[in-house]
Amino acid sequence: MNNGEVIRARNLARYYRVKKGGFFRKAMTLKALDGVSFSINKGKTLAVVGESGCGKSTLARLVTMIERPTAGQFEINGIDGDAKDKATRKKLRRHVQIVFQDPYGSLNPRKKVGAILEEPLKINTDLNAFQRQERALAIMAKVGLSREQYSRYPHMFSGGQRQRIAIARALMLNPALLVADEPVSALDVSVQAQALNLLMDLQDELNLAYLFISHDLSVVRHIADDLMVMYLGRPVEQGEKEAIFEQPLHPYTRALLASTPRVDKSARKIRAILKGELPSPLNPPPGCTFHKRCPHMTDICTRQQPGLRLLHDRQVACHHAESIAEKGG
Repeated sequence: MNNGEVIRARNLARYYRVKKGGFFRKAMTLKALDGVSFSINKGKTLAVVGESGCGKSTLARLVTMIERPTAGQFEINGIDGDAKDKATRKKLRRHVQIVFQDPYGSLNPRKKVGAILEEPLKINTDLNAFQRQERALAIMAKVGLSREQYSRYPHMFSGGQRQRIAIARALMLNPALLVADEPVSALDVSVQAQALNLLMDLQDELNLAYLFISHDLSVVRHIADDLMVMYLGRPVEQGEKEAIFEQPLHPYTRALLASTPRVDKSARKIRAILKGELPSPLNPPPGCTFHKRCPHMTDICTRQQPGLRLLHDRQVACHHAESIAEKGG
């Protein structure tokens, strides 16, 4: 890992054995994540986008060590993310924290805000009660909460304020990497921008790396540096955000962008309609898993799964990316 690199992942995979039907039916393999590689530097944001079921939240669970990968590996600050000994895993958990989607469900309603914020310090540090309180109050100030709110319960706050509390809790241990799993999707549109601006301000101040998971491309465009578009557990396009937004080369990326509302008529240049439903990950189509929904499908797409390859300053997994780039549509 280079000096600026907080996390590096190589060919991460997570498979589940699923029994479907009767007791004597053979178990099937669900490939929730199937070969994901990326790296994030200090102060940078990698956004992961895709439909529900594409593997975004599975990736978040692996990176935050809630689950272990079936295959592949990742390092956080040079430490093996799949370390077996408890001491190393405990140390790693201080380097990476998560902000969940639901600000209502992710906070204990029976605990006051101060106790919620200090809990990570009680578990992971030797700080005394006074030091824990001072740390909690300092972080509350960073996220725009007042000292008076220290002794209040979560139900006394709005949704936006609760998400600020969740962000504050994630910052208590000075993490290097923050995993944000759909952090604004449960908030009113009127407060989404406030939460995003807060995350960006904190990133600038603390030099944090973000793994930002979302299905909303308008949110991603606001916050991301790099973009990874996923479909059925695999990346299909990956690279700098501006390059992908300006000229998407995978038909799935094009369809996602075309479905994003645009005010400016000149920005509505991409015409791509996403047909059909997301296939079952228990029974994905052969070849390119997107071919049954793709307007560019040919015979090779039904037989051969495309791997990521470098084209126009990004990685893309499509047999026809060159012709899509030439036609511009």
